[in-house]
Amino acid sequence: MAGTKDKNTIAGVFQGTSRGFGFVTPEGGTDRDGDYFIPPRATGGAWHGDKVTIAPDRAAPFDGDRRSARIVSVLERANKTVTGTLRRFERELWLQPDSDKLPGPIKLTGKSRGLHSGEKAAVEVQSYGGGGKPPLGALRETFGKAGTREAATAAILYNYEIDREFPVNVLEQAEAAAETVPAEALAGRLDLRGRCVITIDGASAKDLDDAVSLERDASGRWVLGVHIADVSHYVAEKSPLDLEAWERGTSVYFADQVIPMLPVELSNGICSLNPQVDRLALTCLMTMSEGGEVLGHSVHKSVIRTTERMTYEDCNLLLADSLPEEAVLRTQKRALEERYAHILPMLRDMAVLAKALEKRRRLRGSLDLDTSESYIICDEQGRPVDIRTRRQGESEALIESFMLCANETVAQHLFEREKPGVYRVHEKPSADKAEGLKTMLEPFGYTFQEADNFTLQKILEDAGTKPEAPIISTMVLRSLMKARYDTQNLGHFGLAAKYYCHFTSPIRRYPDLMVHRILSRVIEDGERQGKAPWEKRMAVMAQKAAVQSSEREIAAQNAEREIEKLYMAEYMSDHIGEELTGAVSGVTKFGLFIMLPSGVEGLLPTEALPGDKWHYDEKRMTLRGEHTGRVYSFGMALEVVCVQADPGSGQIDFRLAGEGELPVIAPREKRHELPIAPDFVRGKPRTKAGGRRARPPRHKAWRGGGRKR
Repeated sequence: MAGTKDKNTIAGVFQGTSRGFGFVTPEGGTDRDGDYFIPPRATGGAWHGDKVTIAPDRAAPFDGDRRSARIVSVLERANKTVTGTLRRFERELWLQPDSDKLPGPIKLTGKSRGLHSGEKAAVEVQSYGGGGKPPLGALRETFGKAGTREAATAAILYNYEIDREFPVNVLEQAEAAAETVPAEALAGRLDLRGRCVITIDGASAKDLDDAVSLERDASGRWVLGVHIADVSHYVAEKSPLDLEAWERGTSVYFADQVIPMLPVELSNGICSLNPQVDRLALTCLMTMSEGGEVLGHSVHKSVIRTTERMTYEDCNLLLADSLPEEAVLRTQKRALEERYAHILPMLRDMAVLAKALEKRRRLRGSLDLDTSESYIICDEQGRPVDIRTRRQGESEALIESFMLCANETVAQHLFEREKPGVYRVHEKPSADKAEGLKTMLEPFGYTFQEADNFTLQKILEDAGTKPEAPIISTMVLRSLMKARYDTQNLGHFGLAAKYYCHFTSPIRRYPDLMVHRILSRVIEDGERQGKAPWEKRMAVMAQKAAVQSSEREIAAQNAEREIEKLYMAEYMSDHIGEELTGAVSGVTKFGLFIMLPSGVEGLLPTEALPGDKWHYDEKRMTLRGEHTGRVYSFGMALEVVCVQADPGSGQIDFRLAGEGELPVIAPREKRHELPIAPDFVRGKPRTKAGGRRARPPRHKAWRGGGRKR
């Protein structure tokens, strides 16, 4: 039941655990030491993620160093729907939640004909239980057999409100879009069809929304052109297409799949800058010095015709100064040089300019974090067969430099004209995050006074090619604030940019589409003085878009991360028993997270460590053995053996190699599953702490045991 705040209570968010107790983080709190411990019988019916009010206890802290409190009321429920597995008890169906942080099971109401125990499903919570009565829920969706990657993927997408299918009216509007650019659409546009304009993307990409050109002006200065698909021309405000793009906020990418923000008729069709065809664009032309300084710029509604559709792979080969002694590669390069002789000089000039732009960013303090990422290779049936690491090549860096430059220039263009905007902002690390980073870096010999751009950049440079470099990069990355969208220009700390927005990907990001709409209005107004009638309305829309897009970006990122864990677990299920080299990527009270070079991450639980009592140091991120003095710390290299990989949950377990026949680790879903107790399903209250024995509290819940809701 929802409650209200009073002056004697504190509002915050309840973080539940699988053991019945939890913690409340007060509103505005960032320091974990400010959390309140909530004992098992003081949760007040709150579920993980709920906004609550608490009454702090006047007695001494429960665990000696942390304040405790009881939950007085629930202000707002976080779990309107819950995904899990259906379980039948006698004639009734119950949903066992996926997250072990939620109470369970949930009794299904209504008809259950055709439903089977063991199915993955989603229910809408109708009652949160209490007073001896179980939670109640109405079935909303089924996803197939639990324990499979396919069913788990569908449940994750449902949980984050990500739809594979588009509504009928949206598809109808997309299908009605022209397949070619009519002559009347060119009126008032800058005609750039005579310029050499190219796209550079991955070989499998079909939604080509950015193109580039480079030439010299009459004074011999560089003129860099960044040409972006004019999606706003085809997606009218408040149209079905626009409203659907707003709801989605972004395209979602995982393994070999994409769930687009716009239907493929647009994203892969008339909006895609395909080669040798007319396309409408918004163009940012930037006049630059040899050192990459932007001396002047202009923004235009344009029409372009891309000369070539290049791939990163081909461009990297063309730009390579030296090649291994492999005849095949040398033959391929000669063939590419002949094929692209007409654009090769421009491509080489682009590489030179891109390096100048990168140097300018570094001189102002831009952070060069490790840019490697894992990608999953699937077979024709969609099964993962390999996981590889992708590192940025010269052509990827080239495109990134040009897109960053255009994003900064457009942001400055809007800001200086005092027009509405959706900026991409990234604030400096908080004092708490900076202090945490300092503590973690000390064991590696890195110290600093203030976490400013140049200090963090120096740490990354000092790490260089040392073995701990990837770990240092990860530590710095985790210490940074999360980038978000805002209508205020607050700058971008990571890029050391005074102005920054997203302009270059309107096919797959809604903020870029909003920026395009605003730019189009500014271009149409020309040199108009004063505020235009549209600005007030657009400012309101920009504010709403900033909030919505930030929320949907987080949802998409979480979904992508969770789904890729499923694929990785399915891949690792074929490697049970293999000895592997990894590094400690996380340290918790309940175990070590181990990351393999491929990016696969799994848990090495404390019960799988050599016999000892292990003490967790949260600030230094270490586990220390009480008797042996052995220490496991962040970044430590370890030889491990994979003992479990579950494609239905994404959970992977390791044990140390060379430690003999240690006890088999029970599957985590079995360790944490809340069984349907007969006394509960008959309407009787559970025993204390939900039928589980209360244990000493832990602050940070096990990361692998369910999603944050």
